[in-house]
Amino acid sequence: MSSQEQQATGRTATMSDAMVEAVAHEMREDEEVFYMGEDVADYGGIFDSTTGLLDEFGRDRVMDVPISETAYIGAAVGAAQAGMRPIAELMFVDFAGVCFDQIYNQMAKNTYMSGGSVSVPMVLTTAVGGDYNDAAQHSQTLYGTFAHLPGMKVVVPSTAYDAKGLMHNAIRDDDPVVYMFHKRLMGIGWMPAPDGPKTPVPEEPYTIPFGEADVKREGDDVTVVTLGLHVHRAVEAAESLADEGGPDAEVIDLRTLTPLDRETVIESVADTGRLVVVDEDYRSFGVTGEIVASVAEHDPSALEAVERLAVPDVPIPYSRPLEDAINPDAAAIAEAIRTVAE
Repeated sequence: MSSQEQQATGRTATMSDAMVEAVAHEMREDEEVFYMGEDVADYGGIFDSTTGLLDEFGRDRVMDVPISETAYIGAAVGAAQAGMRPIAELMFVDFAGVCFDQIYNQMAKNTYMSGGSVSVPMVLTTAVGGDYNDAAQHSQTLYGTFAHLPGMKVVVPSTAYDAKGLMHNAIRDDDPVVYMFHKRLMGIGWMPAPDGPKTPVPEEPYTIPFGEADVKREGDDVTVVTLGLHVHRAVEAAESLADEGGPDAEVIDLRTLTPLDRETVIESVADTGRLVVVDEDYRSFGVTGEIVASVAEHDPSALEAVERLAVPDVPIPYSRPLEDAINPDAAAIAEAIRTVAE
């Protein structure tokens, strides 16, 4: 648990509850905030991302939409440019493929292409990740895809504490924010989460600034940089190695990809000299390569050993054994830590 989470007192919350709490607060404070997406009203979001919002705010502000991502993402862009603050949920990040023009050519670019005469203060929430056998069109993370494209801020919470603070900040931001939540971390009944995402969460609102990574576990021997689900797998690996008397690993949760906190990573590697980067996205042209390049460009001599763990460049398999084989688990992370430590 990070130092920030330790400072939070009182009740604990799941990641989905923390997200909903932040959204509800912002909707109470600002009537221009509304939520739209598929199955977000009566159903409460298939990953519990909007549970209870319809009862409090009604159908004018919590809207189920037709199955046309292009239409409702475009509507959200227009509403944002007109002065509202929409939250539009893309049920699975994989579905970006059917509405990418609205995301990249409109949401991300319109402020720039208008010379700053319009802003697009909207949040695009979307579920990411596999580990539950939903095959190639429902299991990707695509972190690197969105982080690669200028004009959008990209955030990836791994705990309830971070989820709430990042959501408050996302809704208040005057730029478009892509808020990517890992479905395995939400704490929903039909998809049990690991222990780590459920954390103490203050009842009062608070923000977590974008561009500030968090050290989830301190260590002296190896720096492990990751995000989302793999924060918890990395901590599990680090703790198991510590119990065995093995290398002492520091685990850094990036939390946001755009902006990216390179400084925290560089400072940690300057102390350890060894780097492991873990990502559930594809290996090529992704987050792992960006992190390694950032360290190498700053001081190549600081990097004594490096390992990258990511999904190989293949579609996500439906088969459970095959999906398990391509998605790095705690054992694979522990082995990478041992390798660079040697």
